[in-house]
Amino acid sequence: MLSFPAQTLQVGAVQVNGVLDPDDQLWIEGDLRPSAAIQVTGRLSSAGEGRFYFSGRFAGETLGECPRCLEEVRSPVSAEAHFLYADDELAGDDDPDVFPLTRGRAGEVVDLRVAVREQWLLEVPAFVLCRPDCKGLCPTCGANLNQGACSCAQKTNE
Repeated sequence: MLSFPAQTLQVGAVQVNGVLDPDDQLWIEGDLRPSAAIQVTGRLSSAGEGRFYFSGRFAGETLGECPRCLEEVRSPVSAEAHFLYADDELAGDDDPDVFPLTRGRAGEVVDLRVAVREQWLLEVPAFVLCRPDCKGLCPTCGANLNQGACSCAQKTNE
């Protein structure tokens, strides 16, 4: 679970152990989504009247392709995460580091999903090589040069 009623946090801190699924509705087209659920752990506590603080970690994995050879590449992503939440009156629109509380059926809610998504997108690598010495594809025939020389290489050497 990554959403917590604000009124329960006034009583005391809670331990967070939840997941953000890759098919959650909060992901938008073009996002570098995780290949499996992102594991989120940490502590969420009150930080004063109408303010809440999360301190923890998230970890997941993304699936992409090597830009040189187009092979599928799995890339682990993990980072520490620290988020500050405040109600509308305290958050203000001019501070991008403060996340607003959301309105739920039972009142204000601290929803960690939006902040985790934002931090994930900052941490996930845009380009990942399958290996550091990837030779890529032959520009003439398209053969994967990691699997050996292609016939084009032999023709240019003769």
